[in-house]
Amino acid sequence: MKTLTCVVIGAGHAGIHAVKEIRKWFKDQAGKYPLRLVMIDKNDFHLRKVLMFRPAVTNEDIRVPLTKLFPDGVDLMQGIVSNINAQEKKLMYVNPSGVEHEMSYDVLIVAAGSVIRQPDPEQGGIPLTSLENAQKTRSKWLSNLEQAAAENEASQRERLLQIIIAGAGISGMETAAELAYYARKDAERLGLDPKAVKIDLYNAHERLFLEGPVKVGLRLEQLLQENGINTLHNKRVMKEQDGVIWLSDGESRTAGLCIWTLGLQPNPMLPTLRLPVTSEGYVQVDNSYRVAGMPGVYSIGDCARIVDPVSGHVDGKTCKEAIPQAARLAKIILADLEGRRAPVHESYMNLFSIGLGPDKGLTWVNKWGLDFVITGKLSWKIKKYTWDTASMLTP
Repeated sequence: MKTLTCVVIGAGHAGIHAVKEIRKWFKDQAGKYPLRLVMIDKNDFHLRKVLMFRPAVTNEDIRVPLTKLFPDGVDLMQGIVSNINAQEKKLMYVNPSGVEHEMSYDVLIVAAGSVIRQPDPEQGGIPLTSLENAQKTRSKWLSNLEQAAAENEASQRERLLQIIIAGAGISGMETAAELAYYARKDAERLGLDPKAVKIDLYNAHERLFLEGPVKVGLRLEQLLQENGINTLHNKRVMKEQDGVIWLSDGESRTAGLCIWTLGLQPNPMLPTLRLPVTSEGYVQVDNSYRVAGMPGVYSIGDCARIVDPVSGHVDGKTCKEAIPQAARLAKIILADLEGRRAPVHESYMNLFSIGLGPDKGLTWVNKWGLDFVITGKLSWKIKKYTWDTASMLTP
């Protein structure tokens, strides 16, 4: 009996859950569909990208070895996929040594995820886009604190203790909140007044949290203010140069640290793989995650444009959406193999949980046309559970 080779590209939230769910649903089908499950990623770890702010404020390691998540039963390949030949059901990938390899597949799942948007290099500042930049952010901040502790001139000390967060999406709010807690702890440790640390969150839009109702955005702004974070609306940071921040209205301000948190965009590698993509760069899929014109190829997660066929709602780039997509995908693949009618996509409920520093958060749920808002420690527990579940770290 021929072994079914299923390859998953990407070890983000969608990818690791796709592997988990396929293993679960094919476990009882071993006699009918002997399965070889392969995961390919450029790293040998799952990066908890939603926690990128953590290594910027602490020494937390947000990498999870893939061998910890899948100690057996999955072939883990480190490399970058360079080409997909859908007609011959083959892909090419380049390993860390630069050697290109070919692999055949029966089922291919593209879960290449998203990348964090970054400004042009000439715009200065530090984009929170990678582990290296997160560590660079922390080093810069600690250096600023040491300089401020030795600085006698008030204006220069004030500049060193000023932090600018450029971008007020969920990642911007969470980064600002974590910094509000840890940066002040660092300042106090060096004998500085923690209240002298100023954090400004620049929002290009008229309010926070465009994904939800106005009242929730206002509540978020209030909670941020209680944490000592000043939110400025309808203001876009254009560049940082030599400690000066330039805004879209021509205004300038001094700051010791400028951090860019500009949200996510689909992985730019997707068009190079001969995948059909939208004008925004998302993989085109049908209601059952099948890639257009590529039999046996599916795509889920941040890299795919997934639309609810009933409501027309387009799924966002969050782990709460990737996890149910992965669970449904395993059932779809099995149905397609057996020639049965496959499940179709259904949107997840309107739910957002936002961390606002240790033991603080806001969770918004819209159900039955009603808005439910949870704040404080309970919301923080919900957020932490979501983070841990997304990275398969819960029991």
